[in-house]
Amino acid sequence: MRKAMIVWGGWSGHDPDLCASMIRGWLKAEGFEVRIETTTEAFGDPGIHDLSLIIPIYTMSKIEKADALNLCAAVRGGVGLAGHHGGMCDAFRDSVDYQFLCGGQWVAHPGNIIDYKVDVSRPDDPIMKGLKSFEHRSEQYYMHVDPAIEVLATTTFTGEHAPWIDGVVMPVVWKKRYGAGRVFYSSLGHRAYELDVPEIRTVMTRGMLWAARE
Repeated sequence: MRKAMIVWGGWSGHDPDLCASMIRGWLKAEGFEVRIETTTEAFGDPGIHDLSLIIPIYTMSKIEKADALNLCAAVRGGVGLAGHHGGMCDAFRDSVDYQFLCGGQWVAHPGNIIDYKVDVSRPDDPIMKGLKSFEHRSEQYYMHVDPAIEVLATTTFTGEHAPWIDGVVMPVVWKKRYGAGRVFYSSLGHRAYELDVPEIRTVMTRGMLWAARE
């Protein structure tokens, strides 16, 4: 049985406890044994090197450098990393080691909760197979991203709330390699109920399975 660890905490506005519970259920349905932790010290546990998958749900907050480096080493050695929204890519803002691992960092969501479109850019990828572009109402994440990511879905900013970014095409879903490990990220899912949007749930579930070490 493959083993996964979910680490949740940080800013409560992203419903980290509810998200952890939902994702735990999805992973258990896929045959994973799931461990739940609520402190960043869990990333420093030497035992994480034996896991198949790690899911951080920890918006903002801080992580000790040694714990971040242990997490990076685990993924570099083959452990998968997967996450969504601020729980993964607005975590530990002062840790460049962690940001290098994830492939992107949130910097803004102009207009806050707005209507926008998610465009599937890689319909041939197994994670996106059968999915079509869809409208969504939530935070439209503006991110600083690693050029090495493989972009699976994007969104285009209109400039209504920040005129200087009119027409900017921004990655929404991506995957990447980090050493021997696979990293998956989706910027969707500001609140827990959004994870039950069929497209979002499908992408997140497939992305976690792709990232997980066999």
